[in-house]
Amino acid sequence: MGLKEQQNCLSQRKIIVFIVLAFIPLALFRLCFTNPFSAIDDTSLQESAAHVVITSYSSSSSSQEEETQESYDRVKEENLCDYTQGKWVRDEIGPLYNGSTCGTIKDGQNCYRHGRPDSGYLYWKWKPNQCDIPRFDANRFLDLMKDKHLAFIGDSMARNQLESLICLLSTVSSPDLVYRNGEDNKFRRWRFESHNVTVSVYWSPFLVAGLEKSGNLDHNVLHLDRVDERWGNDLERIDTVVISVGHWFLHPAVYYESGSVLGCHSCEARNCTEIGFYEVFRKAIRTTLKAVVGGRREVILTTFSPSHFEGRPWDSLGACNMTEPYEGRVLEGLDLDMRQIEMEEFTAAKAAAGEMRLEALDVTAMSVLRPDGHPGPYMYPFPFKNGVPERVHNDCLHWCLPGPVDTWNEIMIEMLRRWKV
Repeated sequence: MGLKEQQNCLSQRKIIVFIVLAFIPLALFRLCFTNPFSAIDDTSLQESAAHVVITSYSSSSSSQEEETQESYDRVKEENLCDYTQGKWVRDEIGPLYNGSTCGTIKDGQNCYRHGRPDSGYLYWKWKPNQCDIPRFDANRFLDLMKDKHLAFIGDSMARNQLESLICLLSTVSSPDLVYRNGEDNKFRRWRFESHNVTVSVYWSPFLVAGLEKSGNLDHNVLHLDRVDERWGNDLERIDTVVISVGHWFLHPAVYYESGSVLGCHSCEARNCTEIGFYEVFRKAIRTTLKAVVGGRREVILTTFSPSHFEGRPWDSLGACNMTEPYEGRVLEGLDLDMRQIEMEEFTAAKAAAGEMRLEALDVTAMSVLRPDGHPGPYMYPFPFKNGVPERVHNDCLHWCLPGPVDTWNEIMIEMLRRWKV
Protein backbone atom coordinates (compact mmCIF):
# COMPACT_ATOMS: atom_id res chain seq x y z
CA MET A 1 0.00 0.00 0.00
CA GLY A 2 1.35 3.49 -0.91
CA LEU A 3 1.81 6.38 1.50
CA LYS A 4 -1.12 8.24 0.04
CA GLU A 5 -3.47 5.29 0.46
CA GLN A 6 -2.42 4.82 4.09
CA GLN A 7 -3.20 8.49 4.81
CA ASN A 8 -6.72 8.13 3.28
CA CYS A 9 -7.50 5.01 5.33
CA LEU A 10 -6.37 6.73 8.52
CA SER A 11 -8.59 9.72 7.76
CA GLN A 12 -11.66 7.43 7.33
CA ARG A 13 -11.01 5.76 10.66
CA LYS A 14 -10.82 9.12 12.44
CA ILE A 15 -14.13 10.17 10.93
CA ILE A 16 -15.85 6.91 12.11
CA VAL A 17 -14.49 7.31 15.64
CA PHE A 18 -15.64 10.93 15.73
CA ILE A 19 -19.16 9.95 14.67
CA VAL A 20 -19.37 7.20 17.35
CA LEU A 21 -18.16 9.54 20.08
CA ALA A 22 -20.68 12.14 19.01
CA PHE A 23 -23.67 9.71 19.34
CA ILE A 24 -22.76 8.35 22.82
CA PRO A 25 -23.91 11.49 24.75
CA LEU A 26 -27.14 11.61 22.79
CA ALA A 27 -27.89 7.98 23.69
CA LEU A 28 -27.14 8.57 27.37
CA PHE A 29 -29.37 11.65 27.43
CA ARG A 30 -32.34 9.72 25.96
CA LEU A 31 -31.91 6.84 28.37
CA CYS A 32 -31.94 9.08 31.42
CA PHE A 33 -34.83 11.39 30.56
CA THR A 34 -37.32 9.19 28.70
CA ASN A 35 -39.34 6.00 29.61
CA PRO A 36 -38.08 3.05 27.55
CA PHE A 37 -41.44 1.20 28.20
CA SER A 38 -43.74 4.09 27.20
CA ALA A 39 -45.22 2.03 24.37
CA ILE A 40 -47.26 0.03 26.99
CA ASP A 41 -50.03 2.39 28.18
CA ASP A 42 -51.55 2.43 31.67
CA THR A 43 -54.95 1.21 30.45
CA SER A 44 -53.49 -2.02 29.12
CA LEU A 45 -51.79 -2.68 32.45
CA GLN A 46 -54.99 -2.16 34.41
CA GLU A 47 -56.98 -4.47 32.15
CA SER A 48 -54.33 -7.14 32.46
CA ALA A 49 -54.18 -6.85 36.25
CA ALA A 50 -57.92 -7.39 36.50
CA HIS A 51 -57.48 -10.98 35.24
CA VAL A 52 -54.51 -11.89 37.39
CA VAL A 53 -55.09 -14.37 40.22
CA ILE A 54 -52.62 -14.00 43.07
CA THR A 55 -52.22 -17.18 45.08
CA SER A 56 -50.48 -17.10 48.43
CA TYR A 57 -48.97 -20.24 49.88
CA SER A 58 -47.89 -18.62 53.11
CA SER A 59 -50.89 -20.11 54.98
CA SER A 60 -52.78 -23.34 54.33
CA SER A 61 -55.92 -21.84 55.92
CA SER A 62 -56.28 -19.40 53.03
CA SER A 63 -56.53 -22.26 50.57
CA GLN A 64 -59.05 -24.08 52.77
CA GLU A 65 -61.16 -20.94 53.12
CA GLU A 66 -61.23 -20.52 49.34
CA GLU A 67 -62.29 -24.15 48.89
CA THR A 68 -64.99 -23.79 51.57
CA GLN A 69 -66.32 -20.61 49.96
CA GLU A 70 -66.36 -22.30 46.56
CA SER A 71 -68.28 -25.24 48.01
CA TYR A 72 -70.68 -22.88 49.78
CA ASP A 73 -71.32 -20.93 46.58
CA ARG A 74 -71.97 -24.17 44.70
CA VAL A 75 -74.48 -25.38 47.28
CA LYS A 76 -76.21 -21.98 47.27
CA GLU A 77 -76.65 -22.35 43.52
CA GLU A 78 -78.02 -25.86 44.00
CA ASN A 79 -80.56 -24.49 46.46
CA LEU A 80 -82.13 -22.62 43.58
CA CYS A 81 -83.30 -25.92 42.13
CA ASP A 82 -86.94 -26.63 42.94
CA TYR A 83 -87.14 -30.39 43.47
CA THR A 84 -90.93 -30.20 43.97
CA GLN A 85 -91.47 -29.60 40.24
CA GLY A 86 -90.71 -32.59 38.08
CA LYS A 87 -91.92 -36.00 36.97
CA TRP A 88 -91.39 -39.69 37.62
CA VAL A 89 -89.15 -41.35 35.03
CA ARG A 90 -88.14 -44.95 34.48
CA ASP A 91 -85.17 -46.20 36.49
CA GLU A 92 -83.70 -49.49 35.35
CA ILE A 93 -81.44 -49.78 38.40
CA GLY A 94 -84.22 -50.29 40.93
CA PRO A 95 -84.16 -50.07 44.74
CA LEU A 96 -81.17 -50.57 47.05
CA TYR A 97 -83.01 -53.15 49.17
CA ASN A 98 -86.01 -55.46 48.96
CA GLY A 99 -88.60 -57.10 51.17
CA SER A 100 -86.25 -59.96 51.99
CA THR A 101 -83.02 -58.10 52.70
CA CYS A 102 -84.49 -55.59 55.18
CA GLY A 103 -85.96 -56.93 58.40
CA THR A 104 -87.48 -53.71 59.75
CA ILE A 105 -90.29 -53.29 57.21
CA LYS A 106 -93.72 -53.21 58.82
CA ASP A 107 -95.55 -56.35 57.74
CA GLY A 108 -98.39 -54.43 56.08
CA GLN A 109 -95.99 -52.50 53.81
CA ASN A 110 -93.91 -55.47 52.64
CA CYS A 111 -95.67 -55.73 49.28
CA TYR A 112 -93.02 -58.02 47.80
CA ARG A 113 -93.33 -60.69 50.49
CA HIS A 114 -97.12 -60.42 50.50
CA GLY A 115 -97.27 -61.52 46.89
CA ARG A 116 -97.83 -58.35 44.89
CA PRO A 117 -97.40 -59.73 41.36
CA ASP A 118 -96.19 -56.60 39.54
CA SER A 119 -92.77 -55.05 40.17
CA GLY A 120 -92.93 -52.03 37.85
CA TYR A 121 -93.66 -49.68 40.77
CA LEU A 122 -90.09 -50.32 41.99
CA TYR A 123 -88.46 -48.90 38.86
CA TRP A 124 -89.26 -45.21 38.94
CA LYS A 125 -87.24 -42.24 40.15
CA TRP A 126 -88.17 -38.62 40.70
CA LYS A 127 -86.62 -36.25 38.14
CA PRO A 128 -86.90 -32.54 39.02
CA ASN A 129 -87.19 -30.18 36.08
CA GLN A 130 -83.96 -28.32 36.83
CA CYS A 131 -81.68 -30.75 38.65
CA ASP A 132 -81.02 -34.36 39.58
CA ILE A 133 -81.43 -36.07 42.93
CA PRO A 134 -78.41 -38.27 43.66
CA ARG A 135 -79.01 -41.92 44.48
CA PHE A 136 -79.14 -42.50 48.23
CA ASP A 137 -75.64 -42.90 49.68
CA ALA A 138 -75.89 -44.67 53.03
CA ASN A 139 -72.26 -44.08 53.99
CA ARG A 140 -72.64 -40.42 53.24
CA PHE A 141 -75.76 -40.18 55.38
CA LEU A 142 -74.05 -41.87 58.32
CA ASP A 143 -71.07 -39.56 57.97
CA LEU A 144 -73.36 -36.53 58.06
CA MET A 145 -75.13 -37.82 61.18
CA LYS A 146 -72.02 -39.06 62.99
CA ASP A 147 -72.37 -38.81 66.81
CA LYS A 148 -75.95 -37.50 66.46
CA HIS A 149 -79.50 -38.51 67.36
CA LEU A 150 -82.12 -38.36 64.58
CA ALA A 151 -85.78 -38.69 65.59
CA PHE A 152 -88.93 -39.13 63.51
CA ILE A 153 -91.96 -37.74 65.33
CA GLY A 154 -95.53 -38.16 64.16
CA ASP A 155 -98.01 -40.73 62.92
CA SER A 156 -97.68 -43.84 60.77
CA MET A 157 -96.35 -41.77 57.86
CA ALA A 158 -93.39 -40.74 60.03
CA ARG A 159 -92.88 -44.42 60.80
CA ASN A 160 -93.15 -45.27 57.07
CA GLN A 161 -90.36 -42.81 56.26
CA LEU A 162 -88.29 -44.01 59.22
CA GLU A 163 -88.49 -47.67 58.16
CA SER A 164 -87.44 -46.67 54.65
CA LEU A 165 -84.38 -44.93 56.09
CA ILE A 166 -83.45 -47.87 58.31
CA CYS A 167 -83.62 -50.19 55.29
CA LEU A 168 -81.47 -47.84 53.21
CA LEU A 169 -78.86 -47.50 55.96
CA SER A 170 -78.85 -51.23 56.61
CA THR A 171 -77.30 -51.79 53.19
CA VAL A 172 -73.93 -50.65 54.61
CA SER A 173 -74.25 -50.91 58.41
CA SER A 174 -76.32 -53.24 60.59
CA PRO A 175 -78.33 -51.37 63.23
CA ASP A 176 -78.90 -52.58 66.77
CA LEU A 177 -82.42 -52.21 68.11
CA VAL A 178 -81.69 -50.81 71.57
CA TYR A 179 -85.19 -49.77 72.68
CA ARG A 180 -88.76 -50.83 71.94
CA ASN A 181 -92.00 -49.89 73.67
CA GLY A 182 -95.68 -49.69 72.84
CA GLU A 183 -97.89 -51.84 70.68
CA ASP A 184 -97.11 -52.09 67.00
CA ASN A 185 -93.54 -50.84 67.62
CA LYS A 186 -94.68 -47.26 68.13
CA PHE A 187 -91.55 -46.28 70.06
CA ARG A 188 -88.23 -47.68 68.87
CA ARG A 189 -84.57 -46.71 68.80
CA TRP A 190 -81.66 -48.06 66.79
CA ARG A 191 -77.92 -47.56 67.06
CA PHE A 192 -75.44 -47.64 64.20
CA GLU A 193 -72.26 -48.31 66.15
CA SER A 194 -70.05 -47.79 63.10
CA HIS A 195 -70.79 -44.03 63.23
CA ASN A 196 -72.31 -43.63 66.70
CA VAL A 197 -75.63 -42.66 65.11
CA THR A 198 -78.96 -43.04 66.92
CA VAL A 199 -82.26 -43.16 65.01
CA SER A 200 -85.59 -43.10 66.88
CA VAL A 201 -89.29 -43.02 66.16
CA TYR A 202 -91.87 -41.44 68.48
CA TRP A 203 -95.54 -42.19 67.94
CA SER A 204 -97.37 -38.87 68.27
CA PRO A 205 -100.22 -38.60 65.73
CA PHE A 206 -101.20 -35.06 66.83
CA LEU A 207 -97.73 -33.80 67.87
CA VAL A 208 -99.48 -31.97 70.69
CA ALA A 209 -100.68 -33.57 73.92
CA GLY A 210 -103.81 -35.67 73.60
CA LEU A 211 -105.67 -38.93 73.95
CA GLU A 212 -106.40 -41.26 71.06
CA LYS A 213 -109.82 -42.78 70.63
CA SER A 214 -110.11 -46.24 72.10
CA GLY A 215 -112.74 -48.74 73.19
CA ASN A 216 -114.05 -46.43 75.89
CA LEU A 217 -113.52 -43.20 73.95
CA ASP A 218 -115.10 -42.68 70.53
CA HIS A 219 -113.17 -39.50 69.70
CA ASN A 220 -109.71 -38.02 70.06
CA VAL A 221 -108.84 -35.35 72.63
CA LEU A 222 -106.23 -32.72 71.78
CA HIS A 223 -104.57 -30.02 73.90
CA LEU A 224 -103.35 -27.58 71.30
CA ASP A 225 -101.15 -25.37 73.47
CA ARG A 226 -98.58 -27.95 74.57
CA VAL A 227 -96.59 -30.66 72.84
CA ASP A 228 -96.80 -34.37 73.54
CA GLU A 229 -94.45 -35.00 76.45
CA ARG A 230 -93.62 -38.47 75.15
CA TRP A 231 -91.22 -36.79 72.75
CA GLY A 232 -91.06 -33.36 74.35
CA ASN A 233 -89.23 -34.73 77.38
CA ASP A 234 -86.47 -36.12 75.14
CA LEU A 235 -86.13 -33.07 72.91
CA GLU A 236 -82.88 -31.81 74.43
CA ARG A 237 -81.21 -35.12 73.55
CA ILE A 238 -82.28 -34.96 69.88
CA ASP A 239 -80.07 -33.30 67.26
CA THR A 240 -82.28 -33.67 64.18
CA VAL A 241 -86.09 -33.84 64.15
CA VAL A 242 -88.28 -35.04 61.28
CA ILE A 243 -91.99 -34.21 61.75
CA SER A 244 -94.76 -35.90 59.79
CA VAL A 245 -98.48 -35.91 60.62
CA GLY A 246 -101.87 -35.19 59.10
CA HIS A 247 -104.38 -37.98 58.67
CA TRP A 248 -105.34 -38.41 62.34
CA PHE A 249 -106.73 -34.88 62.36
CA LEU A 250 -109.58 -36.04 60.12
CA HIS A 251 -111.08 -38.19 62.89
CA PRO A 252 -113.73 -36.97 65.39
CA ALA A 253 -112.13 -34.97 68.17
CA VAL A 254 -112.62 -32.47 70.96
CA TYR A 255 -110.07 -29.66 71.24
CA TYR A 256 -108.77 -27.87 74.31
CA GLU A 257 -106.71 -24.71 74.66
CA SER A 258 -105.57 -23.20 77.97
CA GLY A 259 -107.65 -25.81 79.77
CA SER A 260 -110.94 -24.84 78.13
CA VAL A 261 -112.88 -26.49 75.32
CA LEU A 262 -112.13 -24.73 72.06
CA GLY A 263 -114.49 -26.75 69.88
CA CYS A 264 -114.75 -30.09 68.16
CA HIS A 265 -114.81 -31.91 64.84
CA SER A 266 -117.57 -34.34 63.74
CA CYS A 267 -119.21 -33.89 67.11
CA GLU A 268 -122.94 -33.75 66.36
CA ALA A 269 -123.87 -35.58 69.54
CA ARG A 270 -121.68 -33.45 71.80
CA ASN A 271 -122.42 -30.12 73.42
CA CYS A 272 -119.64 -28.08 71.78
CA THR A 273 -119.06 -25.97 68.70
CA GLU A 274 -118.07 -27.63 65.43
CA ILE A 275 -114.91 -25.93 64.17
CA GLY A 276 -113.56 -28.51 61.74
CA PHE A 277 -109.93 -29.58 61.77
CA TYR A 278 -107.99 -27.29 59.43
CA GLU A 279 -107.28 -24.51 61.93
CA VAL A 280 -106.67 -27.09 64.65
CA PHE A 281 -104.07 -28.70 62.42
CA ARG A 282 -102.50 -25.27 61.94
CA LYS A 283 -102.34 -24.68 65.70
CA ALA A 284 -100.74 -28.07 66.30
CA ILE A 285 -98.04 -27.44 63.67
CA ARG A 286 -97.39 -23.97 65.09
CA THR A 287 -97.10 -25.20 68.67
CA THR A 288 -94.72 -27.95 67.57
CA LEU A 289 -92.44 -25.74 65.49
CA LYS A 290 -92.13 -23.26 68.35
CA ALA A 291 -91.03 -26.09 70.61
CA VAL A 292 -88.51 -27.79 68.33
CA VAL A 293 -86.83 -24.87 66.56
CA GLY A 294 -83.92 -23.56 68.56
CA GLY A 295 -80.23 -23.89 69.32
CA ARG A 296 -78.26 -26.07 66.93
CA ARG A 297 -81.12 -28.50 66.36
CA GLU A 298 -82.00 -29.35 62.75
CA VAL A 299 -85.72 -29.56 61.99
CA ILE A 300 -87.38 -31.02 58.90
CA LEU A 301 -91.14 -30.80 58.33
CA THR A 302 -92.33 -33.51 55.94
CA THR A 303 -95.49 -32.27 54.25
CA PHE A 304 -98.81 -34.10 53.97
CA SER A 305 -98.72 -37.49 52.30
CA PRO A 306 -101.73 -38.05 50.00
CA SER A 307 -103.82 -41.22 49.88
CA HIS A 308 -105.27 -42.76 46.71
CA PHE A 309 -108.60 -44.31 47.62
CA GLU A 310 -109.98 -42.09 44.83
CA GLY A 311 -113.38 -41.83 46.49
CA ARG A 312 -113.85 -45.59 46.77
CA PRO A 313 -114.56 -47.42 50.05
CA TRP A 314 -111.41 -48.78 51.66
CA ASP A 315 -112.69 -52.34 51.33
CA SER A 316 -113.76 -52.13 47.69
CA LEU A 317 -112.20 -54.42 45.12
CA GLY A 318 -109.90 -52.47 42.84
CA ALA A 319 -109.10 -49.58 45.16
CA CYS A 320 -105.61 -48.19 44.37
CA ASN A 321 -104.86 -50.92 41.86
CA MET A 322 -102.82 -48.66 39.54
CA THR A 323 -99.50 -49.99 38.30
CA GLU A 324 -97.93 -46.78 36.94
CA PRO A 325 -97.62 -43.14 38.07
CA TYR A 326 -100.00 -40.42 37.03
CA GLU A 327 -98.87 -37.70 34.64
CA GLY A 328 -99.79 -34.08 35.09
CA ARG A 329 -102.08 -34.52 38.07
CA VAL A 330 -102.26 -31.41 40.28
CA LEU A 331 -102.94 -31.02 43.97
CA GLU A 332 -106.50 -30.31 45.01
CA GLY A 333 -108.90 -30.65 47.90
CA LEU A 334 -107.59 -32.05 51.18
CA ASP A 335 -104.06 -32.65 49.88
CA LEU A 336 -103.75 -29.07 48.71
CA ASP A 337 -105.23 -27.56 51.87
CA MET A 338 -103.16 -29.58 54.35
CA ARG A 339 -99.93 -28.89 52.49
CA GLN A 340 -100.74 -25.19 52.27
CA ILE A 341 -101.26 -24.94 56.03
CA GLU A 342 -97.95 -26.67 56.68
CA MET A 343 -96.07 -24.46 54.24
CA GLU A 344 -97.60 -21.30 55.68
CA GLU A 345 -96.60 -22.28 59.20
CA PHE A 346 -93.16 -23.36 58.01
CA THR A 347 -92.64 -20.01 56.27
CA ALA A 348 -93.65 -18.08 59.39
CA ALA A 349 -91.43 -20.21 61.64
CA LYS A 350 -88.53 -19.88 59.20
CA ALA A 351 -88.79 -16.10 59.27
CA ALA A 352 -88.88 -16.07 63.07
CA ALA A 353 -86.05 -18.61 63.38
CA GLY A 354 -83.52 -16.53 61.46
CA GLU A 355 -80.38 -18.62 61.03
CA MET A 356 -81.89 -21.69 62.68
CA ARG A 357 -81.88 -24.89 60.65
CA LEU A 358 -85.45 -25.47 59.54
CA GLU A 359 -86.55 -26.91 56.20
CA ALA A 360 -89.74 -28.29 54.63
CA LEU A 361 -89.49 -31.66 52.93
CA ASP A 362 -92.25 -30.86 50.46
CA VAL A 363 -93.30 -34.25 49.10
CA THR A 364 -97.05 -33.79 48.60
CA ALA A 365 -97.07 -32.92 44.89
CA MET A 366 -94.64 -35.64 43.86
CA SER A 367 -96.41 -38.25 45.99
CA VAL A 368 -99.87 -37.53 44.60
CA LEU A 369 -98.53 -38.83 41.28
CA ARG A 370 -97.83 -42.31 42.70
CA PRO A 371 -101.12 -44.22 43.11
CA ASP A 372 -99.16 -47.34 42.21
CA GLY A 373 -96.93 -47.15 45.29
CA HIS A 374 -99.42 -48.33 47.96
CA PRO A 375 -99.88 -51.86 49.32
CA GLY A 376 -103.56 -51.91 48.35
CA PRO A 377 -104.89 -55.42 49.05
CA TYR A 378 -101.33 -56.66 49.71
CA MET A 379 -101.42 -55.16 53.17
CA TYR A 380 -102.20 -58.81 53.98
CA PRO A 381 -100.30 -61.81 52.59
CA PHE A 382 -101.58 -63.25 49.32
CA PRO A 383 -105.12 -61.83 49.50
CA PHE A 384 -106.28 -63.69 46.37
CA LYS A 385 -104.86 -67.13 47.07
CA ASN A 386 -108.38 -68.51 47.54
CA GLY A 387 -109.91 -66.60 44.64
CA VAL A 388 -111.17 -63.06 44.23
CA PRO A 389 -113.41 -62.01 47.14
CA GLU A 390 -116.29 -59.58 46.80
CA ARG A 391 -114.74 -57.21 49.34
CA VAL A 392 -111.05 -56.84 50.24
CA HIS A 393 -109.26 -54.54 52.67
CA ASN A 394 -106.96 -52.00 51.00
CA ASP A 395 -104.19 -49.76 52.26
CA CYS A 396 -104.11 -46.82 49.85
CA LEU A 397 -102.41 -44.53 52.38
CA HIS A 398 -99.05 -45.99 53.38
CA TRP A 399 -96.26 -46.80 50.94
CA CYS A 400 -94.77 -50.12 49.91
CA LEU A 401 -91.19 -50.65 51.03
CA PRO A 402 -89.21 -50.30 48.92
CA GLY A 403 -91.25 -47.65 47.14
CA PRO A 404 -91.81 -43.92 46.54
CA VAL A 405 -91.09 -43.01 50.17
CA ASP A 406 -87.42 -43.85 49.57
CA THR A 407 -87.26 -40.72 47.43
CA TRP A 408 -88.18 -38.62 50.45
CA ASN A 409 -85.00 -39.77 52.16
CA GLU A 410 -82.93 -39.12 49.03
CA ILE A 411 -84.07 -35.50 49.21
CA MET A 412 -83.57 -35.35 52.98
CA ILE A 413 -79.91 -36.31 52.71
CA GLU A 414 -79.37 -33.36 50.37
CA MET A 415 -80.89 -31.04 52.98
CA LEU A 416 -78.57 -32.39 55.64
CA ARG A 417 -75.58 -32.05 53.34
CA ARG A 418 -76.29 -28.37 52.65
CA TRP A 419 -76.51 -27.68 56.37
CA LYS A 420 -72.99 -29.05 56.83
CA VAL A 421 -71.43 -26.56 54.41
